[in-house]
Amino acid sequence: MKKKSLNAKKIIHKKILRHLTDPKVKKIYNIFEKSVITNKSKNNKFLVALSGGPDSLALTYLSKCYSILNNSNVKFVHIDHKLRNTSSDEANELKHQLKKFNINCNILVWKGRKPKSNIQSVSRKNRYDLIFKYALKNNFINILIAHHIDDLYENFIIRLIRGSGLKGLVSFDKKKVIEKNGKVIIMRPLLELKKNDLIFLSKKVFKNYLKDPTNKNTTFTRTRIRNLLNELKLEGFDEKKLTQTIKNLSDADNSLRYYKNQNIKLNSSYLKNYNGFILNPNFFEQPHEVVFRSFSYLLKKVGGKYYAARGKKIDQILSEIEERKFKKSTLSGCIIEKVNNSLIIYSENRQKK
Repeated sequence: MKKKSLNAKKIIHKKILRHLTDPKVKKIYNIFEKSVITNKSKNNKFLVALSGGPDSLALTYLSKCYSILNNSNVKFVHIDHKLRNTSSDEANELKHQLKKFNINCNILVWKGRKPKSNIQSVSRKNRYDLIFKYALKNNFINILIAHHIDDLYENFIIRLIRGSGLKGLVSFDKKKVIEKNGKVIIMRPLLELKKNDLIFLSKKVFKNYLKDPTNKNTTFTRTRIRNLLNELKLEGFDEKKLTQTIKNLSDADNSLRYYKNQNIKLNSSYLKNYNGFILNPNFFEQPHEVVFRSFSYLLKKVGGKYYAARGKKIDQILSEIEERKFKKSTLSGCIIEKVNNSLIIYSENRQKK
């Protein structure tokens, strides 16, 4: 790098770090840094997924500070989903804005047919697919996402309304390991912070941010849930009580996770010649929730899927196994086959050796 460019870079970095002299900014950064250090892999490379809204811009700033102070490799990506006519202009505007802070944002374009229904869910899946593909291609294990505590509350209510089980209700973890053609770690280092904190930080550093018009569109479930949460506060169900409820459920979930792991450890074995697992009869003699979680986990692991199979389909197979009617089926990219008194799970994409 030329001396002139190096000096300009140092000036920009000094300007970025100057905001940390603000006590509120420093407090936010300390929460972020502690979460990153606690949950990251040994690999010191980070991929930051950003949308351009206040949450992701705050994450961008904090990640940039971390990279400067810890000499780590941090890259930034934005998904141009092409769902709005203005999405490419917004992506280029974001890229230009971040360039002023010596931040290079890579634009990943979602190509192909766009959904006409269930838009947010389909979009989310495609965003993650693009991010995972980029991360694995460029050897990034740690992926930072800008979810905050308000997102945690909204996610809880949405899944409660949909009738999710215990695991679904509390599945918004600070750290989640995903194995999909390789290993990545999803990290949510802002999960202890409120949206208002992130708006404050974005305005202070970047002065401006992209406003997503869907945030006020009540045709989307998340927008209606956001409004509902504001109404629940008026009835006394505030953040403190909601946080305690989620914590209590998380404790119960951790207990079930332990028994799930024990069931897999004691009652299943890896079969190298099948590239899958064999489950002995004791695997299915545990409490239903333990069996459900164990079975679902192995399907995801063998099938290499990000999302678990639908609960109804898993319950149907487990019911057939319990009634001794099950023989063979396919689900979540896996072949499930009964062999004598045991069950074998192996990938549809792998041939038995």
